[in-house]
Amino acid sequence: RAKYVRGNLSSKEDWVFLTRFCFLSDYGRLDFRFRYPEVSLPQHSLCRGWAKCCQNILLYFDDPSQWPAVYKSGDKDCLAKESVIRPENNQVINLTTQYAWSGCQVVPEEGTRYLSCSSGRSFRSVRERWWYIALSKCGGDGLQLEYEMVLTNGKSFWTRHFSADEFGILETDVTFLLIFILIFFLSCYFGYLLKGRQLLHTTYKMFMAAAGVEVLSLLFFCIYWGQYATDGIGNESVKILAKLLFSSSFLIFLLMLILLGKGFTVTRGRISHAGSVKLSVYMTLYTLTHVVLLIYEAEFFDPGQVLYTYESPAGYGLIGLQVAAYVWFCYAVLISLRHFPEKQPFYVPFFAAYTLWFFAVPVMALIANFGIPKWAREKIVNGIQLGIHLYAHGVFLILPFPFCTPTKQLGWHRMKLLGLWV
Repeated sequence: RAKYVRGNLSSKEDWVFLTRFCFLSDYGRLDFRFRYPEVSLPQHSLCRGWAKCCQNILLYFDDPSQWPAVYKSGDKDCLAKESVIRPENNQVINLTTQYAWSGCQVVPEEGTRYLSCSSGRSFRSVRERWWYIALSKCGGDGLQLEYEMVLTNGKSFWTRHFSADEFGILETDVTFLLIFILIFFLSCYFGYLLKGRQLLHTTYKMFMAAAGVEVLSLLFFCIYWGQYATDGIGNESVKILAKLLFSSSFLIFLLMLILLGKGFTVTRGRISHAGSVKLSVYMTLYTLTHVVLLIYEAEFFDPGQVLYTYESPAGYGLIGLQVAAYVWFCYAVLISLRHFPEKQPFYVPFFAAYTLWFFAVPVMALIANFGIPKWAREKIVNGIQLGIHLYAHGVFLILPFPFCTPTKQLGWHRMKLLGLWV
Protein backbone atom coordinates (compact mmCIF):
# COMPACT_ATOMS: atom_id res chain seq x y z
CA ARG A 1 0.00 0.00 0.00
CA ALA A 2 3.05 2.26 -0.14
CA LYS A 3 2.53 5.53 -2.01
CA TYR A 4 6.25 5.82 -2.63
CA VAL A 5 7.36 2.47 -4.03
CA ARG A 6 10.81 1.39 -5.11
CA GLY A 7 12.74 -1.84 -5.46
CA ASN A 8 14.58 -4.31 -7.66
CA LEU A 9 12.60 -7.07 -9.34
CA SER A 10 14.11 -10.27 -10.70
CA SER A 11 11.65 -13.03 -11.53
CA LYS A 12 11.26 -15.97 -13.89
CA GLU A 13 7.57 -15.13 -14.18
CA ASP A 14 6.31 -13.19 -17.19
CA TRP A 15 3.58 -11.28 -15.29
CA VAL A 16 4.08 -9.78 -11.81
CA PHE A 17 1.94 -7.54 -9.58
CA LEU A 18 3.78 -4.45 -8.25
CA THR A 19 1.43 -2.28 -6.17
CA ARG A 20 -2.05 -0.78 -5.89
CA PHE A 21 -3.51 2.64 -5.11
CA CYS A 22 -6.95 4.22 -4.89
CA PHE A 23 -6.93 7.33 -7.05
CA LEU A 24 -9.33 10.25 -6.91
CA SER A 25 -11.62 10.67 -9.90
CA ASP A 26 -9.80 13.78 -11.18
CA TYR A 27 -6.49 14.26 -9.39
CA GLY A 28 -4.73 10.88 -9.47
CA ARG A 29 -1.14 10.85 -10.66
CA LEU A 30 1.55 8.21 -11.18
CA ASP A 31 5.16 9.32 -11.68
CA PHE A 32 7.64 6.57 -12.40
CA ARG A 33 11.22 5.67 -13.17
CA PHE A 34 12.03 2.22 -14.55
CA ARG A 35 15.38 0.80 -15.62
CA TYR A 36 16.28 -2.59 -17.12
CA PRO A 37 18.84 -4.13 -19.51
CA GLU A 38 17.97 -3.72 -23.18
CA VAL A 39 17.51 -6.88 -25.23
CA SER A 40 17.44 -6.47 -28.99
CA LEU A 41 15.18 -8.63 -31.16
CA PRO A 42 14.50 -8.45 -34.89
CA GLN A 43 11.49 -6.50 -36.03
CA HIS A 44 9.50 -9.64 -36.99
CA SER A 45 9.25 -10.60 -33.29
CA LEU A 46 6.76 -7.86 -32.56
CA CYS A 47 3.65 -9.11 -30.74
CA ARG A 48 0.40 -7.19 -30.39
CA GLY A 49 2.13 -3.95 -31.32
CA TRP A 50 5.08 -4.08 -28.95
CA ALA A 51 8.29 -6.08 -28.85
CA LYS A 52 8.58 -9.24 -26.79
CA CYS A 53 11.98 -8.01 -25.73
CA CYS A 54 10.42 -5.12 -23.88
CA GLN A 55 8.63 -4.97 -20.59
CA ASN A 56 5.22 -3.39 -20.17
CA ILE A 57 3.54 -1.62 -17.31
CA LEU A 58 -0.12 -2.66 -17.14
CA LEU A 59 -2.71 -0.51 -15.37
CA TYR A 60 -5.81 -2.42 -14.26
CA PHE A 61 -8.77 -0.91 -12.44
CA ASP A 62 -11.27 -2.51 -10.07
CA ASP A 63 -13.99 -3.37 -12.59
CA PRO A 64 -14.94 -7.09 -12.39
CA SER A 65 -13.81 -7.54 -15.99
CA GLN A 66 -10.34 -6.21 -15.19
CA TRP A 67 -8.30 -6.89 -12.05
CA PRO A 68 -10.61 -9.47 -10.41
CA ALA A 69 -10.69 -11.35 -13.72
CA VAL A 70 -6.91 -11.79 -13.95
CA TYR A 71 -5.48 -11.82 -10.42
CA LYS A 72 -5.06 -15.29 -8.94
CA SER A 73 -6.50 -16.77 -12.13
CA GLY A 74 -4.52 -19.93 -12.70
CA ASP A 75 -6.27 -20.62 -16.00
CA LYS A 76 -4.98 -17.41 -17.61
CA ASP A 77 -1.51 -17.02 -19.07
CA CYS A 78 0.31 -13.73 -19.60
CA LEU A 79 -1.36 -12.97 -22.94
CA ALA A 80 -4.81 -13.69 -21.50
CA LYS A 81 -4.10 -11.32 -18.62
CA GLU A 82 -3.03 -8.64 -21.08
CA SER A 83 -6.11 -9.20 -23.24
CA VAL A 84 -8.50 -7.60 -20.72
CA ILE A 85 -6.53 -4.34 -20.92
CA ARG A 86 -8.00 -1.59 -23.08
CA PRO A 87 -5.14 0.08 -24.99
CA GLU A 88 -7.47 2.93 -26.03
CA ASN A 89 -7.69 3.87 -22.33
CA ASN A 90 -3.90 4.19 -22.16
CA GLN A 91 -3.67 1.28 -19.72
CA VAL A 92 -0.43 -0.02 -21.23
CA ILE A 93 2.95 1.67 -20.92
CA ASN A 94 5.39 -0.06 -23.27
CA LEU A 95 8.86 0.50 -21.81
CA THR A 96 10.70 1.07 -25.06
CA THR A 97 12.04 4.01 -27.05
CA GLN A 98 9.36 3.31 -29.70
CA TYR A 99 6.68 4.41 -27.24
CA ALA A 100 7.13 8.17 -26.75
CA TRP A 101 4.96 8.48 -23.62
CA SER A 102 7.16 6.04 -21.71
CA GLY A 103 10.02 8.54 -21.62
CA CYS A 104 12.55 5.78 -22.34
CA GLN A 105 16.08 6.33 -23.55
CA VAL A 106 19.07 4.03 -23.99
CA VAL A 107 21.81 4.55 -21.38
CA PRO A 108 25.14 2.70 -21.83
CA GLU A 109 26.74 1.62 -18.57
CA GLU A 110 29.83 -0.58 -18.15
CA GLY A 111 29.36 -2.23 -21.52
CA THR A 112 25.63 -2.88 -21.00
CA ARG A 113 22.83 -0.92 -22.64
CA TYR A 114 19.98 -0.06 -20.27
CA LEU A 115 16.56 1.32 -21.01
CA SER A 116 15.87 4.12 -18.53
CA CYS A 117 12.25 5.28 -18.53
CA SER A 118 11.01 8.33 -16.61
CA SER A 119 7.54 9.73 -17.14
CA GLY A 120 4.09 9.88 -15.58
CA ARG A 121 0.42 9.22 -16.07
CA SER A 122 -2.71 11.01 -14.85
CA PHE A 123 -5.87 9.10 -13.94
CA ARG A 124 -9.44 10.13 -14.76
CA SER A 125 -12.54 8.14 -13.85
CA VAL A 126 -16.18 8.64 -12.89
CA ARG A 127 -15.46 7.83 -9.23
CA GLU A 128 -12.63 6.90 -6.93
CA ARG A 129 -11.14 3.64 -8.15
CA TRP A 130 -8.57 1.12 -7.08
CA TRP A 131 -5.82 0.85 -9.69
CA TYR A 132 -3.45 -2.11 -9.79
CA ILE A 133 -0.03 -1.87 -11.42
CA ALA A 134 1.54 -4.99 -12.94
CA LEU A 135 4.61 -5.73 -15.04
CA SER A 136 4.59 -8.11 -18.01
CA LYS A 137 6.87 -9.59 -20.67
CA CYS A 138 4.84 -12.27 -22.39
CA GLY A 139 6.85 -14.97 -24.12
CA GLY A 140 10.08 -13.71 -22.63
CA ASP A 141 12.64 -15.24 -20.31
CA GLY A 142 11.53 -13.55 -17.11
CA LEU A 143 11.47 -10.04 -15.68
CA GLN A 144 14.28 -7.84 -14.45
CA LEU A 145 13.58 -4.26 -13.43
CA GLU A 146 14.61 -1.44 -11.11
CA TYR A 147 11.56 0.63 -10.32
CA GLU A 148 10.54 3.75 -8.45
CA MET A 149 6.96 5.04 -8.36
CA VAL A 150 5.25 7.95 -6.64
CA LEU A 151 1.45 7.68 -6.49
CA THR A 152 -0.39 10.82 -5.44
CA ASN A 153 -3.84 12.39 -5.11
CA GLY A 154 -3.60 16.15 -5.58
CA LYS A 155 -1.05 18.40 -3.90
CA SER A 156 -2.58 19.01 -0.47
CA PHE A 157 -0.72 17.77 2.62
CA TRP A 158 -3.90 15.94 3.67
CA THR A 159 -4.37 14.07 0.38
CA ARG A 160 -1.13 13.95 -1.64
CA HIS A 161 0.33 10.63 -0.48
CA PHE A 162 -2.92 9.13 0.75
CA SER A 163 -4.90 6.57 -1.16
CA ALA A 164 -8.49 7.79 -1.58
CA ASP A 165 -9.72 5.15 0.88
CA GLU A 166 -7.42 6.71 3.52
CA PHE A 167 -8.65 10.30 3.18
CA GLY A 168 -9.58 11.78 6.54
CA ILE A 169 -7.88 9.14 8.67
CA LEU A 170 -5.22 11.55 9.95
CA GLU A 171 -7.79 14.25 10.75
CA THR A 172 -10.07 11.69 12.42
CA ASP A 173 -7.24 10.30 14.55
CA VAL A 174 -6.17 13.79 15.66
CA THR A 175 -9.77 14.64 16.63
CA PHE A 176 -10.23 11.45 18.65
CA LEU A 177 -6.80 11.92 20.24
CA LEU A 178 -7.92 15.29 21.63
CA ILE A 179 -11.21 13.80 22.85
CA PHE A 180 -9.49 10.86 24.57
CA ILE A 181 -6.96 13.19 26.19
CA LEU A 182 -9.94 15.01 27.73
CA ILE A 183 -11.47 11.69 28.86
CA PHE A 184 -8.16 10.60 30.36
CA PHE A 185 -7.76 13.84 32.33
CA LEU A 186 -11.35 13.61 33.54
CA SER A 187 -10.75 10.03 34.68
CA CYS A 188 -7.61 11.14 36.52
CA TYR A 189 -9.53 13.96 38.19
CA PHE A 190 -12.29 11.62 39.32
CA GLY A 191 -9.64 9.13 40.41
CA TYR A 192 -7.99 11.80 42.55
CA LEU A 193 -11.31 12.55 44.26
CA LEU A 194 -11.98 8.85 44.78
CA LYS A 195 -8.56 8.31 46.30
CA GLY A 196 -9.21 11.08 48.79
CA ARG A 197 -12.23 9.13 50.01
CA GLN A 198 -10.46 5.75 49.88
CA LEU A 199 -12.76 4.60 47.07
CA LEU A 200 -10.23 4.28 44.24
CA HIS A 201 -10.84 0.63 43.45
CA THR A 202 -9.08 -1.67 41.01
CA THR A 203 -11.74 -1.48 38.30
CA TYR A 204 -11.54 2.30 38.12
CA LYS A 205 -7.75 2.09 37.92
CA MET A 206 -8.23 -0.28 34.99
CA PHE A 207 -10.49 2.27 33.29
CA MET A 208 -7.83 4.95 33.76
CA ALA A 209 -5.21 2.60 32.33
CA ALA A 210 -7.40 1.77 29.31
CA ALA A 211 -7.97 5.47 28.60
CA GLY A 212 -4.26 6.25 28.98
CA VAL A 213 -3.20 3.42 26.65
CA GLU A 214 -5.84 4.57 24.14
CA VAL A 215 -4.28 8.04 24.17
CA LEU A 216 -0.82 6.57 23.54
CA SER A 217 -2.20 4.44 20.71
CA LEU A 218 -3.81 7.41 18.97
CA LEU A 219 -0.66 9.48 19.50
CA PHE A 220 1.45 6.90 17.68
CA PHE A 221 -1.17 6.57 14.93
CA CYS A 222 -1.03 10.34 14.44
CA ILE A 223 2.78 10.23 14.31
CA TYR A 224 2.67 7.46 11.72
CA TRP A 225 0.07 9.11 9.49
CA GLY A 226 1.74 12.51 9.87
CA GLN A 227 5.07 11.11 8.69
CA TYR A 228 3.26 9.23 5.93
CA ALA A 229 1.62 12.44 4.75
CA THR A 230 5.09 14.01 4.56
CA ASP A 231 7.13 11.35 2.74
CA GLY A 232 4.64 8.74 1.47
CA ILE A 233 6.45 5.97 3.34
CA GLY A 234 5.86 6.28 7.09
CA ASN A 235 7.39 4.07 9.75
CA GLU A 236 5.76 0.65 9.87
CA SER A 237 7.19 -0.07 13.34
CA VAL A 238 5.33 2.95 14.74
CA LYS A 239 2.10 1.72 13.18
CA ILE A 240 2.54 -1.78 14.62
CA LEU A 241 3.19 -0.27 18.07
CA ALA A 242 0.04 1.83 17.74
CA LYS A 243 -2.00 -1.27 16.84
CA LEU A 244 -0.60 -3.19 19.81
CA LEU A 245 -1.50 -0.34 22.17
CA PHE A 246 -4.97 -0.07 20.62
CA SER A 247 -5.55 -3.79 21.22
CA SER A 248 -4.15 -3.52 24.76
CA SER A 249 -6.59 -0.73 25.62
CA PHE A 250 -9.46 -2.84 24.29
CA LEU A 251 -8.38 -5.90 26.31
CA ILE A 252 -8.00 -3.91 29.54
CA PHE A 253 -11.47 -2.45 29.09
CA LEU A 254 -12.96 -5.85 28.26
CA LEU A 255 -11.45 -7.41 31.38
CA MET A 256 -12.78 -4.53 33.48
CA LEU A 257 -16.33 -5.07 32.17
CA ILE A 258 -16.27 -8.79 32.93
CA LEU A 259 -14.96 -8.09 36.44
CA LEU A 260 -17.72 -5.55 37.05
CA GLY A 261 -20.28 -8.00 35.69
CA LYS A 262 -19.06 -10.55 38.23
CA GLY A 263 -19.59 -7.93 40.94
CA PHE A 264 -15.93 -7.10 41.65
CA THR A 265 -15.78 -3.75 43.55
CA VAL A 266 -19.58 -3.56 43.28
CA THR A 267 -20.85 -6.44 45.42
CA ARG A 268 -17.60 -8.10 46.50
CA GLY A 269 -13.98 -7.27 47.12
CA ARG A 270 -12.33 -10.29 45.49
CA ILE A 271 -12.80 -12.90 42.76
CA SER A 272 -12.75 -16.61 43.58
CA HIS A 273 -9.70 -18.66 42.67
CA ALA A 274 -11.63 -20.59 40.00
CA GLY A 275 -12.93 -17.33 38.53
CA SER A 276 -9.43 -15.86 38.45
CA VAL A 277 -8.10 -18.91 36.60
CA LYS A 278 -10.90 -18.73 34.02
CA LEU A 279 -10.27 -15.03 33.47
CA SER A 280 -6.54 -15.60 33.10
CA VAL A 281 -7.03 -18.38 30.54
CA TYR A 282 -9.58 -16.38 28.57
CA MET A 283 -7.54 -13.16 28.46
CA THR A 284 -4.41 -15.10 27.51
CA LEU A 285 -6.31 -16.73 24.64
CA TYR A 286 -7.74 -13.38 23.56
CA THR A 287 -4.30 -11.73 23.67
CA LEU A 288 -2.68 -14.54 21.67
CA THR A 289 -5.44 -14.30 19.06
CA HIS A 290 -4.83 -10.56 18.72
CA VAL A 291 -1.11 -11.21 18.23
CA VAL A 292 -1.85 -13.92 15.66
CA LEU A 293 -4.14 -11.48 13.83
CA LEU A 294 -1.38 -8.86 13.62
CA ILE A 295 1.14 -11.44 12.40
CA TYR A 296 -1.36 -12.87 9.90
CA GLU A 297 -2.16 -9.38 8.61
CA ALA A 298 1.54 -8.56 8.19
CA GLU A 299 2.67 -11.85 6.67
CA PHE A 300 -0.27 -13.39 4.83
CA PHE A 301 -2.59 -10.60 3.69
CA ASP A 302 -2.31 -10.40 -0.09
CA PRO A 303 -1.37 -6.86 -1.21
CA GLY A 304 -3.10 -7.59 -4.52
CA GLN A 305 -6.45 -7.70 -2.75
CA VAL A 306 -8.19 -5.05 -0.65
CA LEU A 307 -8.72 -6.94 2.59
CA TYR A 308 -10.18 -5.90 5.92
CA THR A 309 -8.62 -6.93 9.22
CA TYR A 310 -11.44 -9.34 10.04
CA GLU A 311 -11.29 -11.09 6.63
CA SER A 312 -9.03 -13.81 8.02
CA PRO A 313 -9.24 -16.89 10.26
CA ALA A 314 -7.73 -14.88 13.13
CA GLY A 315 -10.30 -12.12 12.58
CA TYR A 316 -13.17 -14.60 12.71
CA GLY A 317 -11.58 -16.04 15.84
CA LEU A 318 -11.65 -12.61 17.48
CA ILE A 319 -15.33 -12.21 16.65
CA GLY A 320 -16.00 -15.62 18.19
CA LEU A 321 -14.11 -14.65 21.35
CA GLN A 322 -16.09 -11.40 21.50
CA VAL A 323 -19.36 -13.33 21.38
CA ALA A 324 -18.05 -15.74 24.04
CA ALA A 325 -17.09 -12.76 26.22
CA TYR A 326 -20.62 -11.40 25.89
CA VAL A 327 -22.14 -14.73 26.95
CA TRP A 328 -19.85 -14.73 29.98
CA PHE A 329 -20.73 -11.09 30.68
CA CYS A 330 -24.47 -11.90 30.56
CA TYR A 331 -24.05 -14.86 32.90
CA ALA A 332 -21.97 -12.82 35.36
CA VAL A 333 -24.49 -9.94 35.46
CA LEU A 334 -27.45 -12.31 35.93
CA ILE A 335 -25.72 -14.09 38.83
CA SER A 336 -24.85 -10.74 40.44
CA LEU A 337 -28.46 -9.56 40.12
CA ARG A 338 -29.79 -12.83 41.53
CA HIS A 339 -27.71 -12.47 44.68
CA PHE A 340 -27.91 -8.66 44.95
CA PRO A 341 -31.25 -7.51 43.48
CA GLU A 342 -30.80 -4.11 45.15
CA LYS A 343 -28.08 -3.42 42.57
CA GLN A 344 -30.61 -3.46 39.74
CA PRO A 345 -30.57 0.37 39.29
CA PHE A 346 -26.90 0.05 38.33
CA TYR A 347 -26.76 -3.27 36.51
CA VAL A 348 -29.75 -2.73 34.19
CA PRO A 349 -28.38 0.40 32.42
CA PHE A 350 -24.85 -1.02 32.65
CA PHE A 351 -25.91 -4.24 30.93
CA ALA A 352 -27.98 -2.44 28.27
CA ALA A 353 -25.23 0.05 27.42
CA TYR A 354 -22.47 -2.51 27.05
CA THR A 355 -24.62 -5.05 25.23
CA LEU A 356 -24.54 -2.52 22.39
CA TRP A 357 -20.76 -2.27 22.74
CA PHE A 358 -20.23 -6.04 22.66
CA PHE A 359 -22.21 -6.39 19.44
CA ALA A 360 -20.73 -3.29 17.80
CA VAL A 361 -17.50 -5.05 16.71
CA PRO A 362 -19.15 -8.09 15.02
CA VAL A 363 -21.73 -5.84 13.35
CA MET A 364 -18.98 -3.48 12.18
CA ALA A 365 -17.06 -6.43 10.72
CA LEU A 366 -20.13 -7.62 8.79
CA ILE A 367 -20.87 -4.14 7.48
CA ALA A 368 -17.23 -3.61 6.48
CA ASN A 369 -16.97 -6.97 4.71
CA PHE A 370 -20.25 -6.80 2.81
CA GLY A 371 -21.74 -3.30 2.98
CA ILE A 372 -18.95 -0.77 2.41
CA PRO A 373 -17.31 -0.25 -1.00
CA LYS A 374 -13.65 -1.24 -0.93
CA TRP A 375 -12.56 2.20 -2.14
CA ALA A 376 -14.11 3.80 0.97
CA ARG A 377 -13.73 0.99 3.53
CA GLU A 378 -10.61 1.93 5.49
CA LYS A 379 -11.55 5.53 6.34
CA ILE A 380 -15.13 4.60 7.29
CA VAL A 381 -14.11 1.62 9.42
CA ASN A 382 -11.45 3.71 11.17
CA GLY A 383 -14.05 6.30 12.21
CA ILE A 384 -16.57 3.65 13.31
CA GLN A 385 -13.97 1.77 15.34
CA LEU A 386 -12.82 4.89 17.17
CA GLY A 387 -16.45 5.87 17.73
CA ILE A 388 -17.10 2.49 19.36
CA HIS A 389 -14.17 3.00 21.73
CA LEU A 390 -15.33 6.54 22.53
CA TYR A 391 -18.83 5.26 23.27
CA ALA A 392 -17.47 2.67 25.71
CA HIS A 393 -15.31 5.16 27.62
CA GLY A 394 -17.92 7.92 27.55
CA VAL A 395 -20.65 5.68 28.95
CA PHE A 396 -18.35 4.63 31.77
CA LEU A 397 -17.85 8.26 32.80
CA ILE A 398 -21.53 9.24 32.81
CA LEU A 399 -23.19 5.99 33.93
CA PRO A 400 -24.44 6.02 37.56
CA PHE A 401 -21.67 3.93 39.00
CA PRO A 402 -21.68 2.44 42.53
CA PHE A 403 -18.12 1.49 43.37
CA CYS A 404 -19.50 -0.05 46.53
CA THR A 405 -17.66 -2.71 48.43
CA PRO A 406 -19.38 -3.83 51.64
CA THR A 407 -17.46 -3.28 54.84
CA LYS A 408 -17.57 -5.70 57.74
CA GLN A 409 -20.58 -3.77 59.05
CA LEU A 410 -22.28 -4.14 55.59
CA GLY A 411 -22.29 -0.36 55.20
CA TRP A 412 -22.07 1.30 51.79
CA HIS A 413 -20.19 4.36 50.57
CA ARG A 414 -22.08 6.40 48.01
CA MET A 415 -21.62 9.95 46.77
CA LYS A 416 -22.87 11.92 43.77
CA LEU A 417 -20.02 13.68 41.99
CA LEU A 418 -20.43 15.57 38.67
CA GLY A 419 -22.77 12.93 37.29
CA LEU A 420 -20.59 10.04 38.51
CA TRP A 421 -21.95 7.92 41.34
CA VAL A 422 -19.23 6.36 43.46
